[in-house]
Amino acid sequence: MTEIPVITVDGPSGAGKGTISHMLADNLGWHFLDSGALYRVTGQACLIEGVSWDDAPAVAEIARHLAVSFTRADSGEVLVAYKGQDVSRAIRTEEGGRGASTVAAIPAVRDALLARQQDFRQAPGLVADGRDMGTVVFPDAPLKFYLTASAEERAQRRYKQLIAKGEGVSLARLLEDIEERDARDSQRSVSPLLPAEDAIIVDSTATPIGDVFAQVMLKVSEKGLQQA
Repeated sequence: MTEIPVITVDGPSGAGKGTISHMLADNLGWHFLDSGALYRVTGQACLIEGVSWDDAPAVAEIARHLAVSFTRADSGEVLVAYKGQDVSRAIRTEEGGRGASTVAAIPAVRDALLARQQDFRQAPGLVADGRDMGTVVFPDAPLKFYLTASAEERAQRRYKQLIAKGEGVSLARLLEDIEERDARDSQRSVSPLLPAEDAIIVDSTATPIGDVFAQVMLKVSEKGLQQA
């Protein structure tokens, strides 16, 4: 199993790691793990089942038996279902993000989802997007990235996304939510958000996504992980 290469892409919400991870997986023809989606589905499952995010034992029980499935539509969009119910849109809301961050701070939840994440490691390789991919889930990954950007820039990006969807939103509130989530993710006792010691840090604050991807692919090529 450890002979199957993994590229980890960690970082805070809105830094662009999801986009870069998808681009990497498509370019290399590798599998893709959106670890955050598992936590988002766990949070959404709590809402569906009437379980409070603060009820650690009950949330952990949901995580241990999480009936989640991922399918890729013809459009390329990844559809997520919980017990057969499409939750793709629900888990991508601001509430979905708060739920994910809250349940992710529960040690028993992280333990319950660890093996499920590691099962995504299949040939020919895996690109893993998350917050502790390089530090906890795949510490032996041959290439690790930590993508970051200022909180202000990440709030602006999210604001533009939501406005484009026709959703009314406050930029100030988005910035507050991002700063609160950063603090919660980085200060939790288990698997806090931080770069792995051997991670390559990439700041995307003032860099177009295409240039960020070029930087990442250069490192992939230097590691000999790019297909001929």
